[in-house]
Amino acid sequence: MAEHQGRATPVAAVPAVALSSGKPMPRVGLGTASFPHGDAEGLPVVRGAVLRALDAGYRHFDTAAVYGTEAALGDAAAEAVRAGTIASGDDLYITSKLWITDAHPGRVLPAISKTLQNLRMEHIDLFLVHFPVSMRPPQGQGSSVLVKEDLVAMDMEGVWEEMEECHRRGLAKAIGVSNFSCKKLQHLLSFAKVPPAANQESHNDIRPVQVEVHPYCRQKKLRQFCKDKGIQLCAYSPLGGKGTPWANNSVLDSPVLKQIALDRGKTVAQVCMRWVYEQGDCVITKSFNERRMRENIDIFSWELTEEDHRKINALPESRGTYDFFVHESGPYKTADEFWDGEIVAG
Repeated sequence: MAEHQGRATPVAAVPAVALSSGKPMPRVGLGTASFPHGDAEGLPVVRGAVLRALDAGYRHFDTAAVYGTEAALGDAAAEAVRAGTIASGDDLYITSKLWITDAHPGRVLPAISKTLQNLRMEHIDLFLVHFPVSMRPPQGQGSSVLVKEDLVAMDMEGVWEEMEECHRRGLAKAIGVSNFSCKKLQHLLSFAKVPPAANQESHNDIRPVQVEVHPYCRQKKLRQFCKDKGIQLCAYSPLGGKGTPWANNSVLDSPVLKQIALDRGKTVAQVCMRWVYEQGDCVITKSFNERRMRENIDIFSWELTEEDHRKINALPESRGTYDFFVHESGPYKTADEFWDGEIVAG
């Protein structure tokens, strides 16, 4: 992307966490998933939302091959450079993900090449294995929708070897995984030459792990595991995933969270975002409403109290994404098998 010297719009800085490879990751990012995935009519909406988010101060954007929003994000980034909102694409932190149809040896490098083509970028900052499972590729162009009857076990070593090749070639400045349990992360760490996201102070060379986190899905066990291994946790659905197939409406409807928000003079969304931030996690939020975008990034100048944390820690646990990849003919027959007994995050 061409640079426009001296024209970048000044914005309040979002704190970032230093990783063991690549550039620091801003602690708050904007998600671009819309449902249903790949709705062409929604792409101008995504593009406009990214431009508004850039004006609001966001620099971290999360997409995935299955979302169908990579091209819209790339278009918005190019327009922001032309407008001088950012000096170049390097001002952004871009995450994308390998979909399960491409989670096979021989398909990873072509998949990231397609992602980069969509984004019109030479590299991305973070490339994640979207889920710890694979699906038989569709015939021809096919569809990216989930077909449970076509689920198969992932060749994790073969897939990760090609993820490492993406990293070696500079196509992805960092690599990681999403929706992995502690047990699956431990297995990955046992053979990875470039293991998955870490703080520079860590003794391991590890990259970020993205997973569902919110006040009703606190991920205490996984967070401790990641802390012990130097892995940086990145939270998605911090507000319970409203509007998604895994929506947890108990979050935004919670009387406890509403009372905390009232006490702090904040919104429930801000309370959820701040709570995730105070755990040390990065957080991906998704709202295309400009007012809520600005509210969701306004979480750095205030704190929750110890009593607030006590109340949140007492909320019942519930995971939204627990059974999407469970099928009698697949590698995981039960949700307990998929999550290795870690369905309850605490």
